Amino acid sequence: MASLAVPKHFLPTLLQSETPKCLSFQDLPFLPRSSNSQFCGLKLSHVPSFSIPAANSSYLLKGSIFAKVAKGSKPPPFTLKDQDGKNTSLTKFKGKPVVVYFYPADETPGCTKQACAFRDSYEKFKKAGAEVVGISGDDTASHKAFAKKYRLPFTLLSDEGNKVRKEWGVPGDFFGALPGRQTYVIDRNGVVQLIYNNQFQPEKHIDETLKLLQGL
Repeated sequence: MASLAVPKHFLPTLLQSETPKCLSFQDLPFLPRSSNSQFCGLKLSHVPSFSIPAANSSYLLKGSIFAKVAKGSKPPPFTLKDQDGKNTSLTKFKGKPVVVYFYPADETPGCTKQACAFRDSYEKFKKAGAEVVGISGDDTASHKAFAKKYRLPFTLLSDEGNKVRKEWGVPGDFFGALPGRQTYVIDRNGVVQLIYNNQFQPEKHIDETLKLLQGL
C-alpha cells in the first residue's frame, strides 16, 4: 500500500476528523501517477511531506479557500486556451446557461469518470441549452489527448498556474494538497445559480447540474 507522511503537529486534528472515502492516489498531485494504491485511510511512514498553509493564510484548516464566487453573484471573467490552443472567454457563453466544472487533473480515475459522465449526458445538456466547460491546471496538449481518448464533445480549458481557480475561490481538499472538484451552473444572465462540491462522487456533479438546468 502506498504511504503518506503527515506533519506531526497535524496528526491529532487528522485522527479526529471523519474517515475519508476511498480516493485513488493517482488523484493526489504530490504522488507518482504510477501508483495503483487506493486511499481508504492513512498509513504513516517516512516519506517527503507536503506543506500545509499557515493558519492565517487564505486557506481554512481543511485546505479550503475562502469562497470568492457565491450563489447569486457573477464570477470573475477569464480567457484561457482550450484543447486546440484557441483562446476561450467566459463571455463567449453569454446568453445561454453554462456549466463550468473545475477538476484536479486529466487521466486520474475520478476525473475520467466525471468527464465521461458529462460526455454520456451531453445531449441532455444541449437539450437544456447549456454549454459544458471543464477546467484544470493541465496544459493544452494534455487536454487534447484526454478529450481525444475519451471522445469528449465539450470544451476543456487550461488554467496553468491555477490562476482562475484561485480567483474563483475553488476550495481545495485534503489539507489543500488536492485541487477541489467544484461545479458552477451559470444562467443566461451570467449569474451563478448553483455551486456543487463533491470530490469523492464525481458523477453526482452531472445529476445535480442537470436537475437545476431542467428547472431554469
